[in-house]
Amino acid sequence: MTRLKNLLDEDSGTSAEQLSPVSCTNVENVERLNEKAFSNRDFYVGDFKEILPHGKGKYTWSDGTVYEGDWGAGKMTGKGLLLWPSGAMYKGDISGGYLHGTGAFTAPDGSIYEGQWRMNIRHGFGRKKYSNSDVYEGEWKEGVHEGNGRYFWNNGNKYTGNWKRGKMHGRGAMEWVNGDQYNGCWLNGFRQGSGIYQYADGGYYFGTWTRGLKDGKGLFYPAGSKRPSLKKFCVSLGYDNGHKSALSQCPSLNLEECMVKKPSVKRSLSERISVSSVLRSSGRISHKTAENSRLSDSGREFIRHNSSGTFSLDSDAGQSEVQENTAVVYEREYMQGVMIKERIRNYGELSQKAEKRTKSHAKETKKSLCVGVFKGKNSYHLMLNLQLGIRYTVGKITPVPKREVRTADFGDRARITMFFPSKGSQFTPPHKSIDFYWKDYCPMVFRNLREMFKLDAAEYMMSICGDDGLTDFSSPGKSGSIFYLSHDDKFVIKTLKRSELKVLHKMLPKYYNHVKEYENTLITKFFGLHRITLPGRRKVRFVVMGNMFCTELRIHRRYDLKGSTHGRCTDKDKIRENTTLKDRDLSYEFHMDKSLRKFLFHQIAVDCTFLKSQQIIDYSLLLGLHFRAPEQLSGLLEAPNMMPNIESSPAGEGLTTEGELLFPSKGLRLVAHEPSSVSTEPGPHIRGRALRAFSLGDKEVDVLVPGTGRLRVQLGVNMPAQANHKLSRVEADSAEVELFEVYDVVLYMGIIDILQEYNAKKKAEHACKSVKLDPMSISAVEPELYAKRFINFLSQKVFPEEP
Repeated sequence: MTRLKNLLDEDSGTSAEQLSPVSCTNVENVERLNEKAFSNRDFYVGDFKEILPHGKGKYTWSDGTVYEGDWGAGKMTGKGLLLWPSGAMYKGDISGGYLHGTGAFTAPDGSIYEGQWRMNIRHGFGRKKYSNSDVYEGEWKEGVHEGNGRYFWNNGNKYTGNWKRGKMHGRGAMEWVNGDQYNGCWLNGFRQGSGIYQYADGGYYFGTWTRGLKDGKGLFYPAGSKRPSLKKFCVSLGYDNGHKSALSQCPSLNLEECMVKKPSVKRSLSERISVSSVLRSSGRISHKTAENSRLSDSGREFIRHNSSGTFSLDSDAGQSEVQENTAVVYEREYMQGVMIKERIRNYGELSQKAEKRTKSHAKETKKSLCVGVFKGKNSYHLMLNLQLGIRYTVGKITPVPKREVRTADFGDRARITMFFPSKGSQFTPPHKSIDFYWKDYCPMVFRNLREMFKLDAAEYMMSICGDDGLTDFSSPGKSGSIFYLSHDDKFVIKTLKRSELKVLHKMLPKYYNHVKEYENTLITKFFGLHRITLPGRRKVRFVVMGNMFCTELRIHRRYDLKGSTHGRCTDKDKIRENTTLKDRDLSYEFHMDKSLRKFLFHQIAVDCTFLKSQQIIDYSLLLGLHFRAPEQLSGLLEAPNMMPNIESSPAGEGLTTEGELLFPSKGLRLVAHEPSSVSTEPGPHIRGRALRAFSLGDKEVDVLVPGTGRLRVQLGVNMPAQANHKLSRVEADSAEVELFEVYDVVLYMGIIDILQEYNAKKKAEHACKSVKLDPMSISAVEPELYAKRFINFLSQKVFPEEP
């Protein structure tokens, strides 16, 4: 009865012990055959079976609580009505003394829940009307909103979509009473990911959000513009190539239907509003929460960089009137709600750009044999086979007692092989994929590598083999490999060529010793090497790696840096939201703490020495940048006292966002490392030591990221720096405006693509290209020269030493 007690204590103030199954051992007297009085002054009138209430009956507790309804073997079972002295009431199904089934509950404050119950907890489909007239209608799990549902605020605002643990989470649509709408992704009550914001006057913003703020690239279509299509939006921002897109994968929302032209009205405040929806245990969202969390991320909506070099700020409504019936489209980029770049384009130009990208992507996909063979249903089967195999081999090797690896663990016979028929076998479960053979290479070696990085076997399997599955996306490079990303972003799985597998297998003993000796190594972390053989003897090889960009911070730019120049730039028409750029695309140089830079280049030199010893070339530094909003624009954000003054909710209901950091950062700050204050959740980067900073007296440091928290600074992970943008003459004269030249950034980096030997084929490539090109500009050079050029490029062009 514990769960019933919690419910009654919360909603009616009555103790559950008073509703415990009736015991007839304390009968004081029996006035008639169907009446019993008890020594604790409880009273029952109704049917009996032997000495227990059974059938129809009414039980009155000494405090005035009353149950009238069905009984079974001395317990409330069937249909019934419960009345509490506080005024609370329940009418519906009861089983074994628990509210279980379908029923209606009225709380003392007047809120009413009608729907399904499980063991005294709201669970299933139900509708709750709160005391302030807010209404939630949808799915519940363990007493909170979870699944699909709709929430109606008493002021007319409405949210329809997915919920998780009582918060808007997943795909959903928010409609404000003034006519503004947002359709897209949510995370923990905030707009997060891709979405479409439609203004009441007919304008649209297509883009991405982080914690309720615009973050990343987007397109703004003023009121009166031609209505954009969802497909063109996805292509324009680069979501047509397999990356996670909330819009393209949104079965529960018809976004095209949502984008209905509305009458032209003055621009509302809604773009300055993000619904944080912090929920109390009762599941109610206060109107104040919805309104007070509104933040001006459009106060800069129409910032202009005029000829005098100063900034001007125009009102939303004024701009709306000026831009009515125009074909102008604005390509914008935001960082934590601050617009840092804008390019004005016309609709026709943008449409042509989208068509070019679509054709380009189709050609790239055709060229990629691997992607062509394993697309659609075949890709699903491949993913399922991979999960089945990893679950089997990790489960098989984990119970083996822990020990140091031996020479035999790297040999050709150190493998686990198994046949997985779709019908199942004595050793394998039945599955919905095709029959396949599985091979796991050097299982003991990779088990020890996972343990070096404190990866728990069960969590590793859940990340890759859980019900949420894997996300597949095409390769950003020329290899045409298939990439899978685990649902928690911790692991990347990549298909390998046969030659690459041989190189990895050959270098594995030295790689293992290198990773063991240098825990701060920047070289790719490998956690598993596998092969699947499909019908027709077709073989697919995979390697499981740590994701270098596994972070809660948004990665705004990605660069693949080799130090060579030939072919190391990206066609501007092919640049998308998640495009990995190259050496000649890099227009920033990064300055960091003196000690951090020293540690970085010491490790790069050590790692390059190892790769050189293995005759490896063509590797690169994968660099991810998280930009912080420039401090200069913080004054353009709406201050808390400028927000609409909404009356408080009833006492004890709902939460305001006071004290919550919703404004852009004041910059990054290094602080002394405190192990208890930073996350130690197992992941691909947890093993490295915290770094020491010269600016803090060579103490180990963490970085404070406003709005996110305190992050542990490790080599290649959460490294704070300052990015200086080099504005070229061509950029200065173009229609694209870069509003700032200096940014605070958080860097993520690692050395990738370490499986290309300088073999006969590469030597021939070097000889052939050297005839026409500068030998120093091409990628294929001998390992000694490659390592030297790589380090010089990074130390002089990317991370130059402070003068």
